[in-house]
Amino acid sequence: MTSPTPPDQSGAALPAPGKRIPPSAFLAKPSRRYRGLWALLGVIAFLAVWEAVPRLGLVRPVLLPPPSAIPQAFAAEVRSGAWTDAILQSLGHYLWGLVIGSVGGIAAGVLTGMSRRLEDFTSWVVRLLRPIPGLAWVPFAIIWFGITPTAAIFIIVLGVFWINYFAALGAVQAVDRDLLELADAFGHRSTPAKLVKIVLPAASGAILAGLRTGLGQAWMSVVAAELFGVPGLGQRMMQASSLLATDIVIVYMATMALFYGLVDMGFVALRDRMMRWKA
Repeated sequence: MTSPTPPDQSGAALPAPGKRIPPSAFLAKPSRRYRGLWALLGVIAFLAVWEAVPRLGLVRPVLLPPPSAIPQAFAAEVRSGAWTDAILQSLGHYLWGLVIGSVGGIAAGVLTGMSRRLEDFTSWVVRLLRPIPGLAWVPFAIIWFGITPTAAIFIIVLGVFWINYFAALGAVQAVDRDLLELADAFGHRSTPAKLVKIVLPAASGAILAGLRTGLGQAWMSVVAAELFGVPGLGQRMMQASSLLATDIVIVYMATMALFYGLVDMGFVALRDRMMRWKA
């Protein structure tokens, strides 16, 4: 008969001799409050180092302004109306490019994933076009559309399309074939029926992950699309950099980061609600 395990000094029972203790027992999971505190401390430390570098003369402030100078530059941009105009113009480019690129990429990826012949037919076209970066299309965008918002939207569409295409393609091809056979057994033999009943629900998680990646890629494409003169954040940043107004450049960099954070947070909340049925 095995003797009871004696308690330790705190009153908790110790593991039996020879019994292996899992490694997870030694790794205490921090609470959400402490994780948030550590994140806040990391931001404060980053800002402190940034503030110290130009203040100590390690870098000239005209090349890297301290963060304490940014609020004044932001207020000046808001008062002049330049910040509001740039934001509204870039948001228009962003939303149009994001919607067209995402819808087109997802639709093309789903159709290609469901048809082996279509995948074979487009395979080398995809291999040839996919490695070309969005900036390489800028000359054609200017020739075809001029220096207009349409040219900027075209560049953003290209940046978003391929991300969603490959996410949807991989998601559809990863659908369990047993589910498709089960659909046949229940009478859902047509391609549209399988698409609605089986493929899209099973692939929705990976498709939404690609869509989330596209949200960030679209913001990066906005700057690239506006650098050649289309009004917006990118154009304003180029104007400021040509005058060595680096504080204004940082204002717009921070603006893009903030807007992306808000968009991503809203998308995650929407995705979690949409995917609640999978929990």
